[in-house]
Amino acid sequence: MAETRPSPHIFISAGEASGDHYGAQIISEMRSRHPGAAFFGLGGKEMEASGLDRIVRAEDVAHMGITEVIRHMPRIYGEYRRLVASIKSRRPDAAILIDFPDVNLRLARELRKLNIPVLYFVSPQLWAWKRKRLRWVQQRVDRMMVIFPFEEDFYRAREVDAAFVGHPLAQLSLPSSTREEFASRHHLDPAKNWVALLPGSRRKEIQLNLPEMLGAAAALNSSGEYEFILPVASTVDASYLRSLFKDSQAKITLVEDAREALHHARASVVASGTATVQATVIGNPFVVVYRVSPLTFAVAKQLIRYPSEIPAQIDEHGNLPIAMVNLIAGRRIVPELLQSQFTAVNVAKALLPLLSDTSTRWRMVADLAETGNRLRLSGAAGPIAQVSEAVEALLEQTSPASGRISTGSV
Repeated sequence: MAETRPSPHIFISAGEASGDHYGAQIISEMRSRHPGAAFFGLGGKEMEASGLDRIVRAEDVAHMGITEVIRHMPRIYGEYRRLVASIKSRRPDAAILIDFPDVNLRLARELRKLNIPVLYFVSPQLWAWKRKRLRWVQQRVDRMMVIFPFEEDFYRAREVDAAFVGHPLAQLSLPSSTREEFASRHHLDPAKNWVALLPGSRRKEIQLNLPEMLGAAAALNSSGEYEFILPVASTVDASYLRSLFKDSQAKITLVEDAREALHHARASVVASGTATVQATVIGNPFVVVYRVSPLTFAVAKQLIRYPSEIPAQIDEHGNLPIAMVNLIAGRRIVPELLQSQFTAVNVAKALLPLLSDTSTRWRMVADLAETGNRLRLSGAAGPIAQVSEAVEALLEQTSPASGRISTGSV
């Protein structure tokens, strides 16, 4: 007769806002299956509210770009050592690593040394750059759960046990509020077209992306027919955002929900990242923008190379596409304005055809619907449930390092 496995003790690590959200969902799902399960590691406020014993706070280690990471390296390394010490002292039954590769792939090495099974959810973009890290995944990760369809083919062709589980954002229902309710709640004019501005979820991103967005808003608003809505990310203080647009010539209204803003906006300007996936699955026509430090951009431009699983062509400015919607579609269906091309004039020019009933707008709407469908797995359990099932499969294996006995074979 198999021995009863005690409540699992699981290490979980997520360093950014989207990972924190997914981590919180995984913790809740696992606890519905194992009420006594304990979780510790790296995470944000959502994961902590779901029951994570936070050894390190995500907000203390999340930094963007090469120059930014270098500046914060001493503190990041100190927090990393705290995480490693907690793994060694607590010896978890399994580990769940969510995105955040600069930290998580190194944690995977420490977990492998202790023979702790590792599940990785939300693949690092090894298919774009830092391809040499692929061997780290091959050596350190037991199961890779990916959220973009081309990633499964990429990993399986390179002997990594990978599965496409669908994108969590693609499983969500559309916001239920009506346009009138949204307008009343935020003191907007329902007769006007609304444009959503999503500059990112970190201060540095916002500093680099929002000014040009505001310039485009001012240019578009000369006729007075548009209003602009700016969702406040959970990682950003609203008063900080207000200080940036206090002198704007356009009406900017802060709102609390990015998905709701995208659902009701006529079109949007979105910084490259998770928000572009939100806009895709909601079906809101948008323009992708992004700016980083010149050094980060120069290095990235030299390093980014896509495999055969991702058909991608360089544009007239020598840039490969970076927007996930364009990579999934295999062609450019939304415009990308990067670095020097990201100007207020160019943003306004790219937005205008999306704000009226043009062939450009309706072609993009159709393309977004087709691409969004590729992020869904019809008939399958949701991504969080699939991840939890995969964790349970790992827990069925014996982990000699943990000192706990499971029902699986040795």
